[in-house]
Amino acid sequence: MQSTAISFCPSISISTKLQKPDLSSLYRFNPITPKRLLCKNGSVLGRAVNPVSCSLRQNGWVSGPPPEPESEGFVVRATSVPESAGAGEGPKSKGIGDTLVLGTLFGLWYLFNIYFNIYNKQVLKVYPYPVTVTLVQFAVGTVLVIFMWTSNLYKRPKISGAQLAAILPLAVVHTLGNLFTNMSLGKVAVSFTHTIKAMEPFFSVVLSAMFLGELPTIWVVSSLLPIVGGVALASMTEASFNWAGFWSAMASNLSNQSRNVLSKKFMVKKEESLDNITLFSIITIMSFILLTPAAIFMEGIKFTPAFIETAGLNVKQIYTRSLIAALCFHAYQQVSYMILQRVSPVTHSVGNCVKRVVVIVTSVLFFRIPVTAINACGTGIALAGVFLYSRVKSIKPKAKTA
Repeated sequence: MQSTAISFCPSISISTKLQKPDLSSLYRFNPITPKRLLCKNGSVLGRAVNPVSCSLRQNGWVSGPPPEPESEGFVVRATSVPESAGAGEGPKSKGIGDTLVLGTLFGLWYLFNIYFNIYNKQVLKVYPYPVTVTLVQFAVGTVLVIFMWTSNLYKRPKISGAQLAAILPLAVVHTLGNLFTNMSLGKVAVSFTHTIKAMEPFFSVVLSAMFLGELPTIWVVSSLLPIVGGVALASMTEASFNWAGFWSAMASNLSNQSRNVLSKKFMVKKEESLDNITLFSIITIMSFILLTPAAIFMEGIKFTPAFIETAGLNVKQIYTRSLIAALCFHAYQQVSYMILQRVSPVTHSVGNCVKRVVVIVTSVLFFRIPVTAINACGTGIALAGVFLYSRVKSIKPKAKTA
């Protein structure tokens, strides 16, 4: 059951026309003199000094601007559970709960990404068809989305043509970002791919300045220098280096940061009609549709048991690892979008780079990748630059006085 929260604040703003619920059995409100809120037995609950301000979101009624201190207004919550159930809930407990949810999402994001990279690399190492592998991952995600909608596990959305047109650019860059990542993983070591992808803050700053008008400070620009220098040092000493893998990872950086900036901008405008799960579900289906003809044209139909057996591969092993990688792919992408809706694109990018540390260390240990001292130093410098970037990003430039 959805809950209802009504807050009294200084302005009135009704975003959606709704049918007025019958609350006469709970309390009576005097429309002529909005000074008192009465219970059914006539006792006074409090005084209302301002009109109602509320908006409708996917998960229920949410108050508009934060209410003033209790001396100037009050909040009334009406839910389907007993009143005593929420008596102890306050801003502090809600803040702790939100922090725990966000921390859990980050943990799942890292865990799913580790499994995705391990199983995906095992497949791409013996099955060098990255477009087909990416298509399979989108196909599994599409099946999961359709299953959720048809089984009523999640409400099937009603999407207009204008909304699909707005989502299409997100689907394009989402498709390219994951395709380029798989192309890089198929050419070089997992650790090197993620070392290159540590440059995402660089692309985030550039794209935010171009499309969001957020000009970086001198401190932010300075923090990007060790990131670029560390990646360059790691690239020069990487045993598995080749240009195809390098430029594929760089293209993935550009595509993913374009997606993050565009999706954040889109969700702010469309949050009343599309939630994060619906948005990602539609993007997954659109990516599958966009990539299908490209995969057939570029690589042909090469995921059949007959072709895999002809290539001398274990069919069951390829299918099992591909399925696990696809499930983890869909899971970590979904969690990524859930995090993105809760934080800024820059915070998401920094969290993404922290995730790289975990993935790099895990892949080095699992695949027993030889790492030289200079290579490790370059990776460390790049990741240290990311940490420095996350610290100086919050520094605001001093306002110029006239």
